[in-house]
Amino acid sequence: MVTNLKISVRQFRILVILFSIGTTIFVMPGSLAQEVKQDAWIAAIIGTAIGFLTVALYIAIGRMFPTMTLVEIIEKLLGKWLGKAISLMFVIFSFINAADLLYYAGTFLTTQIIPETPHVSIHILFACILIMGIRLGLETLARSAELFFPLFMFLFVLLVVSLILTPDLWEFKNIQPILKTGIKPMIRAVFLFISIFSLPLIVLLMIFPISVNQQKKAEKNFYIALFIAGVCLIILTTLTILVLGPENSSRQMFPSYSLARRINVGDFLQRIEAILAIMWLITIFFKMTIYFYASIIGFVQILNIKDYRPFTLPLGMILVVMSLFLYPNVTRYAAFGNYIWPLYASTYGLVLPLLLLTINAIRKLINLDKK
Repeated sequence: MVTNLKISVRQFRILVILFSIGTTIFVMPGSLAQEVKQDAWIAAIIGTAIGFLTVALYIAIGRMFPTMTLVEIIEKLLGKWLGKAISLMFVIFSFINAADLLYYAGTFLTTQIIPETPHVSIHILFACILIMGIRLGLETLARSAELFFPLFMFLFVLLVVSLILTPDLWEFKNIQPILKTGIKPMIRAVFLFISIFSLPLIVLLMIFPISVNQQKKAEKNFYIALFIAGVCLIILTTLTILVLGPENSSRQMFPSYSLARRINVGDFLQRIEAILAIMWLITIFFKMTIYFYASIIGFVQILNIKDYRPFTLPLGMILVVMSLFLYPNVTRYAAFGNYIWPLYASTYGLVLPLLLLTINAIRKLINLDKK
């Protein structure tokens, strides 16, 4: 079933960009400012550079068994029962992340744009679109990403240009002095950055390389996509610190949204925060879709079921319920994101692939000894 689905290298590159930016475009500037103040942009640069190492790790996993998804690779290397248990944990990880993004989308919309709208209605509406997208298949989702990506890039460029054309908003003293915060806070900030930016890319091993029509070109475009996404986040983080300052940025739940509110070009182009909201809704939808797709495909492969579509509606309903009760309040959500999530993401995004590579290397050595 999965092997019959094929997307182009360009579509894969776009999916990686949208997935990498995802929630990071809203979360990162404030989170980094909390850790390293005016050096947040430096942490973003270092985190992007380290992201290339994680991509290299995932490409190495994909090369081991290019005709298998991550769930199938886990089962092959770890055995039937242990493999299925680890795969189920990975599926739960993907599913919880989809519910987490659904919660985050509802929180943003009901606190910033449509405060009178009940949470549950936003979650149900998002879930309906999500279920429709998954039922239509990966190829359709990839084509829709191609259509939305130019809009995303246009809005991003418009946002950046608008900020540049409003020089009275930003002050260079906001990023001074450079490298004052110390090594330990910088390490924690970089770890936080990669836990949101690059470690979740492990989920894409449910798509790459099995569902991409040209594996070699896809590997190169994996790096290109990460670079483009990293540059976008570095630019936005730097502008956020320059305009809002490190203290104000660290206190804001959505600092980049507050940044867009301050734009005023010639008393004509003002209050264009809706641009950032549209950009973010595009990226979070595709990130949520990939998480949900990975969880469903992984679930049916664990059970050895060929068709995943009958499971989209019941799992979508569970997703809505989980998103409503996942976090009792925004404070708990912030605490989870800052302290628990980095370790949680590292378990699946770093420990698991390293374990698989080690086991595969040992298997090869044993086979060589037998020969």
